[in-house]
Amino acid sequence: MNAPRILLTGSSGQVGHALTSVLQHAQLITPGRAELDLANAQAIADYVDKVRPDLIINPAAYTAVDRAESEPHLAEAINGVAPAMLAEAAERLGIPLIHFSTDYVFDGLHETCYAETQPTSPVNVYGRSKRNGELAALERCEAVWILRTSWVYGAHGKNFLNTILRLAQERDSMQIVDDQWGSPTWSRTIASVVATMLGSADQRATLTERIRHTRGIYHLTATGHTNWHQYACRVVEAMSSLGLHARLPVQAIAAIATEQYPTPARRPRNSRLCTDKISQTFGIELPPWDRALAQCLQEIQNERSSTRNT
Repeated sequence: MNAPRILLTGSSGQVGHALTSVLQHAQLITPGRAELDLANAQAIADYVDKVRPDLIINPAAYTAVDRAESEPHLAEAINGVAPAMLAEAAERLGIPLIHFSTDYVFDGLHETCYAETQPTSPVNVYGRSKRNGELAALERCEAVWILRTSWVYGAHGKNFLNTILRLAQERDSMQIVDDQWGSPTWSRTIASVVATMLGSADQRATLTERIRHTRGIYHLTATGHTNWHQYACRVVEAMSSLGLHARLPVQAIAAIATEQYPTPARRPRNSRLCTDKISQTFGIELPPWDRALAQCLQEIQNERSSTRNT
């Protein structure tokens, strides 16, 4: 039985990088931007027709939330049009598509966690472009999973965790918003869940049928929730176990309201996503956010120890 050929976009990003580690049984096709420009609709169609994969996984995205306010056309091209072209190509070839989306498709006004069935109402350009990508993928491909995640972090890449680890060594004080709530989600958790969802279906027809049978939107985040201030404090508290000296004491991390930290793009106050559907459909137990964070920090410590010893 041949291993599936998977076209993986954004392999240098947080989720893409994690997926390359867990999908080692597959033949991964991981084009860089020079090979596959996701802002070029025709180039996407041509590339997929050329490589003819058995599955497309699309974690690539325009993620500069604030810059998107001044670059709406580029954000829409990558987050809205590109998923449409990938979905069309997948349907044309009779293969499935896994597309990643975000909690930012919601306005954050709901008082409890958001279910997949609740209406979307994004409050910024980035969120609108991601919602458009969701709708296009669902409309144009029968065998499709849309995986919404939130507050993604990992040992590699630009994210809140790595920013706090750096700033805590550079600053004497810090102000962090405490009225935006969500579930920090480790990229490794996301990749492991995708691998579980795919299972051992190596044959193209079986894989396509599995995804067609369970098509739709799923929320994929860690369980539990926190705010950005609590999250930052947890990271700084753990720094000593990493062998890192934190110049910044936890007590010097001030909690502020969103209004005290204005940004070009509005953020939803509530980014909590209900994960019951993915757990029940695939029998997946998602980890609590703080336990996954501890595991990620341990990985960072191990990598740095290994680097010092070589």
